[in-house]
Amino acid sequence: MKRIVRIVLVGVASLSASLVFAQPAKDTRTQPAKPADKTAQPAGQPGQQPPLPEGWTDADMQACIEAGTPGQEHAFLAESVGTWSSKCTMWMTPGGEPMKSEGTTTVQSIMDGRFITIDMKGEMPGMGPYTGFSIVGYDNVAKKFQATWVDNMGTTMAIGTGDRSSDGKTMTWSYTYTCPVNKKPTTMREIHKQVSKDSKVIETYATEPKSGKEFKMMEVELTRTSPASKATTPAPAVKTR
Repeated sequence: MKRIVRIVLVGVASLSASLVFAQPAKDTRTQPAKPADKTAQPAGQPGQQPPLPEGWTDADMQACIEAGTPGQEHAFLAESVGTWSSKCTMWMTPGGEPMKSEGTTTVQSIMDGRFITIDMKGEMPGMGPYTGFSIVGYDNVAKKFQATWVDNMGTTMAIGTGDRSSDGKTMTWSYTYTCPVNKKPTTMREIHKQVSKDSKVIETYATEPKSGKEFKMMEVELTRTSPASKATTPAPAVKTR
């Protein structure tokens, strides 16, 4: 039975971009006066916002700006950017024999620090090479960490939401995916524990399709082998006005 292995490392930073409009050089020659063009829009200034859509208020525009601006939660994710080695122990059924494997995970920042990608490669015991890919971020509006996950062991796409503890050392995720056995949406729970700056432990709890009971399906020990390079390290978070 094929299982979707979930390994979601957290890590990304933040960067916000502002619109900058180029201005033509000033012509110092004397020019005849021209009538005003009532249909023309005012020239953009560096950092100036575009005109508001009809019916919008400044508060509406500010809400959109804040929704798209990376902040502290994105900076928190950035702390995991880099390359990690993993040691995985997996159980297919409650009380089953443990299966062990090793792999490598690369975490990178994308979209100017708004999201990270997780590219995992390893070996699935008895099934051959394993590849998984995830996009992780934090939704400023929903106030939730969010993630998607796909891999080469299934065709379902898992969707997850997460929260972190007040001390930032633990994250709890809940994923929804389609179970291949009972053909119904199923949830999977993950707990991410920060052991040190370069060490994490991830525990995955799945629902056994026959009994409907939750059991510990996987435990992964992660060790960072190389940090993010300067070229991929995101800039500090940008604060909204």
